[in-house]
Amino acid sequence: MTQVEARPQAGDTVRDVTDATTDSHGVRKKGLGGNSVGLMGSAVIGISTVAPVYCLTSTLGSTAGEVGLQMPAIFLAGFLPMLLVAFAYRELNRVMPDCGTSFTWTVKAFGPKIGWMCGWGLVIATIIVLSNLAGVATSYFWLLAGELTGSESIAALDDNKAVHIVTCLVLIAIATAISYRGMTATKGVQYALVGLQLVVLAVFVAMAFQKAGSGAFDTGLSFSWEWMNPFAVQSFAAFTAGLSLSIFMYWGWDACMATNEETTGSTKTPGRAALIAMVVLVGSYLATGVAAQMAVGSGDTGLGLANPETSDNVFAALAGPVMGPVLGILLFVAVLASAAASLQTTFIPVARTVLAMSTYEALPPSFAKVHPRFKVPGKATIVAGVATGVFYTVMTLVSENVLVDTIYALGLMICFYYSLTAFACAWYFRKELFRSGRDFVYKGLCPVLGGVLLTAVFGKTLYDMWDPAYGSGSSVLGVGSVFVIGVGLLLVGFVIMLVMQRKSPAFFRGEVLTKETPSLVVAD
Repeated sequence: MTQVEARPQAGDTVRDVTDATTDSHGVRKKGLGGNSVGLMGSAVIGISTVAPVYCLTSTLGSTAGEVGLQMPAIFLAGFLPMLLVAFAYRELNRVMPDCGTSFTWTVKAFGPKIGWMCGWGLVIATIIVLSNLAGVATSYFWLLAGELTGSESIAALDDNKAVHIVTCLVLIAIATAISYRGMTATKGVQYALVGLQLVVLAVFVAMAFQKAGSGAFDTGLSFSWEWMNPFAVQSFAAFTAGLSLSIFMYWGWDACMATNEETTGSTKTPGRAALIAMVVLVGSYLATGVAAQMAVGSGDTGLGLANPETSDNVFAALAGPVMGPVLGILLFVAVLASAAASLQTTFIPVARTVLAMSTYEALPPSFAKVHPRFKVPGKATIVAGVATGVFYTVMTLVSENVLVDTIYALGLMICFYYSLTAFACAWYFRKELFRSGRDFVYKGLCPVLGGVLLTAVFGKTLYDMWDPAYGSGSSVLGVGSVFVIGVGLLLVGFVIMLVMQRKSPAFFRGEVLTKETPSLVVAD
């Protein structure tokens, strides 16, 4: 393969890249701590970033409200595009285990501008999620404190905006500090937090099945295989709304890939870990969804999952009735652990994407610094923490509606960078697709199908966002706030890219991270 040598020209920024040795694909080493994470540790990080218990309590009721009894089928439908895209990530990682993941791979396939925007989509989506996770962890912290003390006044402290913001900033600082201390510290904390939430979730599922069998609640239902039929959803609009929620519930598994340069067996382990994480997630979601639906039903009254008064926090409503007053507290602990664990691990992909973008001169060189002792992108991690704190504080002070709408806009970012990565896989390997049946399925068919499905969701979400009724119901000049925020954040990235193009022309000329000839890629 011919490598293009980046020669300094007028206007280029020349910087020290002493440690930035490259492999045959032009992928630079970044000084991260290699062999810090094994298969199980990588899978745990992927599960933690998704935060299954948090996702279930916040979306189980909303999904039931959209699709009714077909909620388990929608969980399966959302799993399909995620699985297809996971194959694309696995194949790209096999030949280019780079912590920049989507950014690096789309640059190699489509060029610097599309790659830069793909990286921006990942970064901004992660900042939104981090701020939301911090807010949820804060709310559950005070809710749990109120439960343990039996004091409603302590639980009500979460409603005090000043107390809420300060607590949130403290949690963000703690999560940032743990991430800053490297993958070994991160992995140790995650084993405990992920183990706790999965054990408590298993107890909840078992007790929900027991309540369903004894007919403890009048709204309980008998299991039906029709629940697994996505075609039984009453309308296409309801199906797409439910699918968007389901896709959000799986987002974050690609954190396994962001640690590829720190993983034992970097070409194979991250891909296997991602698939393990996906299987654990879909199993957890299906078991919990079926058990909860059998126990209390999916109606909109009483303990029904779709009750609008409790649908945004299902476990808070079901903890006592299903698990009893003592064990029910464990469910509150599990939700707090889930949000806190995800808050900490979600720093991984954003910090390493920024590190990669800086290493390849797509962002200022200061972000390429790796801590000499902890072997992590120190400045990128700290800046991500500060950005999260500032973003959440500003949004909370401006308007609760604006904060809610940024969360709704998240789905647009997820579909944007996932679909680009999926298409990048098929295009990158385009001359290898007919070399074998395996190549055709995993490098072409699966990624393209996953990309098409997510692009369809992206388009439908973009269309729905235009309506002011979408999200909080607020608007800007008659256009839905969610649309303005979602598209606006992408445009902000485009403007920053234009600025960086003037400061780092070599990268945007394709001289730093070059496009490759797919036919020259050697199969593993």
